[in-house]
Amino acid sequence: MGVYDISLPITQNLVTWPGDPVIELEKVYQLEQGDVATVSRINMCVHSGTHVDAPGHFIAGGKSVDELDLTILTGSALVVDALEADNINAAFLEKIDIPAGTNRLLFRTRNSELWSDAQQMFTEDFVAISEDGAHWITENGIQLLGVDYLSAAPFGDSNPVVHKILLRKETIIVEGLNLLNIEPGSYQLVCMPLKIVGADGAPARAILIDEKIE
Repeated sequence: MGVYDISLPITQNLVTWPGDPVIELEKVYQLEQGDVATVSRINMCVHSGTHVDAPGHFIAGGKSVDELDLTILTGSALVVDALEADNINAAFLEKIDIPAGTNRLLFRTRNSELWSDAQQMFTEDFVAISEDGAHWITENGIQLLGVDYLSAAPFGDSNPVVHKILLRKETIIVEGLNLLNIEPGSYQLVCMPLKIVGADGAPARAILIDEKIE
């Protein structure tokens, strides 16, 4: 059995969405300085790194992250090869012939190559979900969508249509995945967002389990 960590490491150098708080990590007590223990503090946006969007992120009165159904965040998932796609639209989704019954989709795009650069700057032209692609996803019973950059929607979407289409149907959105070394195919997904009461999202640790490997 192979276990693959598809989460981004949280560091002060990790790229964040423009306008969001930068990540701050501080050791407030340190054994090396004679303190009784080492204790760290972190300050960051809940949408930093690998994270889950709850409906309340864009839908008034929508569920918060602590109210999400964990059975959707765990289970069989399909990793789709979208390396040649400029955007994930309905035509692309029809063409790749997703098996009936699939309800968790993770898209491996050229975005994942960006995570290999530890000093990267924010990239505006990342591969994202189009409006008709979002409609296709909700109309075809997809309950969880995973993308390999910091947003499912294109940059500059001032009216967050894509997010609203997905979150109104309570499709869980996982953003900031690193799928660079993941082959397309079926896996077991485990994605656990922090249980932050009332929050619109939360950082998550996400892994894929390949049960075909001995």
